[in-house]
Amino acid sequence: MKNMESKTISISTKRQITIPQKYYEELDFGSEAVCELRPEGLFIRPVHYFHDDDGSFSEEILADLIAQGLTGEQLLTAFKEQRKKIRPAVEAMIAEARQMAVSGEGKISLDELFGAED
Repeated sequence: MKNMESKTISISTKRQITIPQKYYEELDFGSEAVCELRPEGLFIRPVHYFHDDDGSFSEEILADLIAQGLTGEQLLTAFKEQRKKIRPAVEAMIAEARQMAVSGEGKISLDELFGAED
């Protein structure tokens, strides 16, 4: 998706939405999505379990290490060390999010989220 697009979608009585097929396919959604509460509204994005098939994490790691001035063998060694840290960090974030969901920590009402109905 090169340009910003928007589409009005329905919300069911059970607070469920359907992601338009075009967006679903374009963003490579799977069976889960991350829903973030931001000051400007909700942000929904696909969950990707860091397979790094497209090399995006590798690129970010390499860019950071190069910015630190590493080259040659130092760069390769540091890169391998950084890649090993990704999965445990992601698993810890997922475990923390699940614990918050189970405990209800951070839970807010619909009125707090959307404002009270008039």
